[in-house]
Amino acid sequence: MAERKKVEEHIREIAGRRKNTTLQEIEWVVNQLAMLGLETNKRGTSHNMMFRVGEQQFSVCSHNRGSKQLKRCYVDAFLSAMTELGLYED
Repeated sequence: MAERKKVEEHIREIAGRRKNTTLQEIEWVVNQLAMLGLETNKRGTSHNMMFRVGEQQFSVCSHNRGSKQLKRCYVDAFLSAMTELGLYED
């Protein structure tokens, strides 16, 4: 079972290294939020994923040639959604 405190801590870690975050880390957070009872949805292709957590939506493009890390703008969109959900304070 997921713990909200652990998920919030992981979100803060991601915020601390916005230029060094992978798609798998964001997927982990979304999966943990689903286990906590929040309504989540994920769809997309091998290059782009669209996430919905509660009423918040954000997309992540993982096609960054030569790097597993996401571009900062996609991490910022994720953090903005987490802020709106009350899971992260900037």
